[in-house]
Amino acid sequence: MEDIRIEKSERTPFVSADFSAGTFSFEGRSLPEDPANFYRKIYESLVSYYREPCDVTTFNFKFEYINSGSVKSLLDFFTFIRKKFNEGYKCIVNWHYEEDDKNILELGQYFSSLFKIPFNFVETSFD
Repeated sequence: MEDIRIEKSERTPFVSADFSAGTFSFEGRSLPEDPANFYRKIYESLVSYYREPCDVTTFNFKFEYINSGSVKSLLDFFTFIRKKFNEGYKCIVNWHYEEDDKNILELGQYFSSLFKIPFNFVETSFD
């Protein structure tokens, strides 16, 4: 399976998937015109990855801003991650947020409580 690397733009986040390391990362602003289409390939790759996953899979989310359409796409990701977590796969979710950004922090807390999977909340700064 070929790794994914999507460079960020003004409307889309940087996305990477390193399948041999079991790491998926999202960073930046997420407000694509068609979020379902933008996230589809990444989601399909995640599903394929779980045919032969690493012992531990790490998800890094470092959003500066995320629109409602992107949140809907992330709900699909977290539904799948919860399914795999409940099947016994080890998943680490790192949710990064800026100190003053209560909205991003609360969104991560909402996902954590909704899906009942452990999150690491990491205070960070965006340069």
